[in-house]
This record gives sequence, structure tokens and C-alpha cells, in this order.
Amino acid sequence: MPAHRLLKTTFAAALALALLPAAPACAQVIKYQSNPGALILDGAEVKAGTDLFFLSGQLASPIDPKVTFATATSIADFGDTKTQTISTLTKIKALLESKGYTLGDLVKLTLFVAADPKLGKMDFAGANEGFKQFFKTTDNPGTVARSTFQVAALAGPYFLIEIEGIAAKKK
Repeated sequence: MPAHRLLKTTFAAALALALLPAAPACAQVIKYQSNPGALILDGAEVKAGTDLFFLSGQLASPIDPKVTFATATSIADFGDTKTQTISTLTKIKALLESKGYTLGDLVKLTLFVAADPKLGKMDFAGANEGFKQFFKTTDNPGTVARSTFQVAALAGPYFLIEIEGIAAKKK
């Protein structure tokens, strides 16, 4: 075959391949946990073609529905770290569900925890106790990759925890 004809044939084949629709990526979320008894994952892998939902930091709601963020006067209006963790994760669960996700779709959470004035430090145990009500349960046997940071303060003087997250699910 002459060189110019081989070049034309090769070019035509390459062009035909380029114009073919790409095969959809196999969407997957893989969660890694080397210790099944651990409260959190070692990590999570999100493959191409997966829907992602990034959740902004969420704060607790006042315990008494009559109290607002503007009328709150103390940490007692929102509760201790465990109570605020439960409130915040309840908000996150509702937000996820409103977008078609579940707690099981969460792959990463970041907890920002301020010092509890009663303890003089962050209440890591309280945050974990609240966390355990949503992960590794009968309703949600899975868990997430997670980081926890003690911070000097949060958006308001009465907040002890703020939680942000990333959810991923197959398309």
C-alpha cells in the first residue's frame, strides 16, 4: 500500500475512533477500613463518573424551637458537644435526603470542635458519642473518613461543633 494511502487510512480510523461516544465511566465509591471495629474509615476512593455533593459547614440548632440564633444567650441553648453533634448530624441527614443522598453516601466529614468552657478543652468523647448515633448503627452500618480539629472559636460564641462533609454516589 502506498504511504499516502496508508496515512489516509490511518487518519480515517483515528478520526472514527475519536468521534465514537466515550463509554461511560464505571462510577464507584470504595470505602477502606482495615479495622472493622474502628469508628471511622482509613479512607475512601471516589472513581470517575460519580456524583459528588459538598456540604458546607453545619451548626447545631437551638434545643428549644422558640429560641433563634439571634435570641440565644448561652451554650445551654444549644447543648453540650454531644447534643450539638446530634443536632448537626440530624441537619446533615435532612440536607442529604433533600438532595437524594443518604448518610451511607457520605465519604468524608470534617469536625471543627471548640473548647467546652466546662472542660477547658474540646469534648472529643462527646463528639464521638453523638457520631455513634448516626454511624455503625443498624440503620447505617457504614462510616466515613473523618478528621477532627480543635479550633479557637466557631461562627458564634455558643457553638461547640461545626461539621462539613462530602457525599458521593453512583450516577
